[in-house]
Amino acid sequence: MTEKTLLLIKPEGVIRGLIGKVIARLERKGLNISAIKLLKMSKSQSEALYSIHKTKEFFPKLIDHMTSSPIIAMVIEGPKVVSIIRAMIGATDPQDAAPGTIRAEFALNKTQNIVHASDSSKNATREIYIFFNQEEIISYEKPTEIEFLIGKIKEK
Repeated sequence: MTEKTLLLIKPEGVIRGLIGKVIARLERKGLNISAIKLLKMSKSQSEALYSIHKTKEFFPKLIDHMTSSPIIAMVIEGPKVVSIIRAMIGATDPQDAAPGTIRAEFALNKTQNIVHASDSSKNATREIYIFFNQEEIISYEKPTEIEFLIGKIKEK
């Protein structure tokens, strides 16, 4: 069964030119990007996204960080995509992130850890609609390499 999740490339990922590296990993894993946009997150979007942390000491710093510069917001689709993405990005603290994960390779600290990803299907649904409306999400199936090549041959 296909599911959707939200993946954000945080301000430091955009500023440091890591957009392509993150997207390349998604594509190599065979996942679909069904929506993508560059935006400057508003304070209300950031507060909605991180509402679970509202009472925590780091909340104001997190909101300031997420609204400081542009981000990339994406809806990623695929079977078991929430758990796949969580494994790809690694632990929130880059010191605890497994080698080869996005955060282990690129994160600077717990706040500037390159990406945000939904931690459950339920949260993914809520988080996606903070940034996208239904019309912006385009689901599609990728043909296999063989199907793609056969289709190209038939076109000739």
